[in-house]
Amino acid sequence: MRYDAHERLVAPARASSQPLLLLGGVVLMGLIFLALNLGYSILHSALIGRDAWETLAMELATGNTPRAVLINLFLFAFLIVALAAALHALHNRGLLSVIGPLPPALRQFRTTGLAVLTLYVVVSLLPAGDVMDTSANLGFGTWLMLLPLTLLALLIQTGAEELVFRGYLQSQLAARFPHPTVWLLGPSLLFALLHYDPAIHGQNTWLVVTWAALFGLATADLTARAGTLGPAIALHMINNLSAIAIAAPEGNFDGLALYTYPFSLDDTAALSAWAPVDFMTLFCSWLAARVALRR
Repeated sequence: MRYDAHERLVAPARASSQPLLLLGGVVLMGLIFLALNLGYSILHSALIGRDAWETLAMELATGNTPRAVLINLFLFAFLIVALAAALHALHNRGLLSVIGPLPPALRQFRTTGLAVLTLYVVVSLLPAGDVMDTSANLGFGTWLMLLPLTLLALLIQTGAEELVFRGYLQSQLAARFPHPTVWLLGPSLLFALLHYDPAIHGQNTWLVVTWAALFGLATADLTARAGTLGPAIALHMINNLSAIAIAAPEGNFDGLALYTYPFSLDDTAALSAWAPVDFMTLFCSWLAARVALRR
């Protein structure tokens, strides 16, 4: 494995690579993020009234309307603000230092995104079993009108997660612990555990956690190879575009989806049938991104 380019992200972290600073940064970031979300809830409730807020809060919990999904995604902007504050306060770093140089980051985002999007289009054309038959959900005109907002919201949500896990945590750990096992596995396992939700996934919980861990490893590897977050954000965004805006499991964050699958995320039989395709798509996406980065 050649991770020489990773130095572009690791070098700015070396001056403040003490584990206690990283722990403090994570705690501070979490507190700021929670405070901003609480402030948003209080302000929004005051503006629209208690009854309207209670209705919206129920939508936000299920993600069954376009506005609920968009709000959930845009709220990740608070995570970016929280990260920027923690970087400045404890590491004397700017937000760009966890992204990498912008010209190559943008170029790698574009080439990786195109490669992964092409793969997803090809996969969508392959024959699938009855369990994967989709039903129309959001009207095409409405979906198309909302698409620019959807793309922006997805960029913010996936960008925020990559900034935290593959940008901040990975670079700070790599500055302290040179062996890739630490900084590849650590953030990926934490990312995976944050997907642990038996209330939503039921018996499929550990299947989802395993997929998230492998996804984290794929994006961590791409980040280290590229030296920027461009490829990781592109892969994450195309994946979430497919899962949130193209076809989503029925009743699970499907408010922006053009189509829905005839099962929910706690349907063990359906998820077991879907899992091999999902895992293989992830593996092929990682390979496609690596090939794109070599051009």
